[in-house]
Amino acid sequence: MAKALAHPLRVQLLSALNEGVASPNELAKKLNEPLTNVSYHVRMLHDLGCIELVETEPRRGALEHYYRAIVRPFFADKDWKRLPKNARGSISDAVLQLVWDDTAEAIKGGLFDEREDRHLSRSVLCMDDQGWEQLNELLAETLDSAMQIQADSASRVSKGGSETFAVNLVMMTHPTPSSAKKSTAPSSGTRKRRRSAGKKATAKA
Repeated sequence: MAKALAHPLRVQLLSALNEGVASPNELAKKLNEPLTNVSYHVRMLHDLGCIELVETEPRRGALEHYYRAIVRPFFADKDWKRLPKNARGSISDAVLQLVWDDTAEAIKGGLFDEREDRHLSRSVLCMDDQGWEQLNELLAETLDSAMQIQADSASRVSKGGSETFAVNLVMMTHPTPSSAKKSTAPSSGTRKRRRSAGKKATAKA
């Protein structure tokens, strides 16, 4: 997994193949990347045991190979701690580059603020080691809940509900550098709405 996620394109490919079966040709078009690059990194993911070949189809005198992911692009805490520091840094760089690219593209295309209930917040917190551990446990639980929400959405769609759309969920915790601004940036989105809704419900009760 460390080798798989050490390159930003492999992170994208593994994420895409977690969404469904696809061929290198389809992935190249989806990610707007050269087919030769995509094919090379797909082979690497296959050799590393992260994806598997599910079928082949004849296309223009050649065989098109279709793959699906068999692992999630995710490290358990115990596995992450066993990685060398430079490997953790490389993987963090690759994932953060995807975050920046996705965010910039969403802002440029007007998607970032398309929905009025999107959430954005930055909070500079002060806590001890126990608080740090509790915060990371909370984020892990939130991710598990998000995966269940995704599964529930897919189930509703399969029964004839509304169509799904791609959503970016980004969560980070890291020690704040001394150069960072200490003031907390304004938050906007669902949290603010829920808080105000809760006050109204209390007042009515």
